[in-house]
Amino acid sequence: MSKEPLDKKETEKEEREAKTGRNSSNLVIDVDEMVKAGVYFGHKKSKRHPKMKLYISAVKNDVDIIDAQQTAEMLRDFLLFLQEVIEKGGKILFVGTKAQAKRIIKETAEETSMPYVNERWLGGFLTNFQTMLKRIEKFESLRKQKEAGELEKYTKKERIKIDKELKTFEEKFGGVKEARRVPELIFLLDPKENEIAAKEAKKSGIAVVGVCNTNVNPSLCDWVIPANNNSVSSIKYILEKIKETILGVTK
Repeated sequence: MSKEPLDKKETEKEEREAKTGRNSSNLVIDVDEMVKAGVYFGHKKSKRHPKMKLYISAVKNDVDIIDAQQTAEMLRDFLLFLQEVIEKGGKILFVGTKAQAKRIIKETAEETSMPYVNERWLGGFLTNFQTMLKRIEKFESLRKQKEAGELEKYTKKERIKIDKELKTFEEKFGGVKEARRVPELIFLLDPKENEIAAKEAKKSGIAVVGVCNTNVNPSLCDWVIPANNNSVSSIKYILEKIKETILGVTK
């Protein structure tokens, strides 16, 4: 390996530690566990984003292999930063719309009492939050009216229409219905798939952490976790570490 990539790696490590203000060695990530979870599998070399080259250690059978050691270091650094965010009462918005990740994203968010989006991204959710908040409040009002039996005054046709509206609201806003302010941090399982969310967060001054497979532009994120974001085992591994970190602060 040439000296230039090594220098870049060292510089990035120093920058990450400067962000956290803590020594990343205090939090241990087991590389062997990561490898077993398949975190290091990338995409075919032909799909590689040029800026991900720095995080690739090899190519096997035309598939990029992510440097697991780097992933461990960068995940550890992010978790240290996450600790600080949670200690200050901050919120992290989980976003994962891949079919294989929807349930895991929902469970992780609910277990940590954090907001989430696991269906299509709500355009304008961060950049036009006050308008979105009004829609959420409308949804909550309708839901409470239904639970209290206050919709019986409407005709059957009107109630059917309201039920459809409630279903739509639940699909769109179910994971963020308790949000009353924008989050301090947004987690993107796939920044490429949710590029609009990444750009909205950047525009709103919200820190972005992304699980970047080898086809992703890492520049979309403030915190990069180079890893497989397609495998269920890899997704579970990363989200479990994030969950442990949040619960370690809040419980």
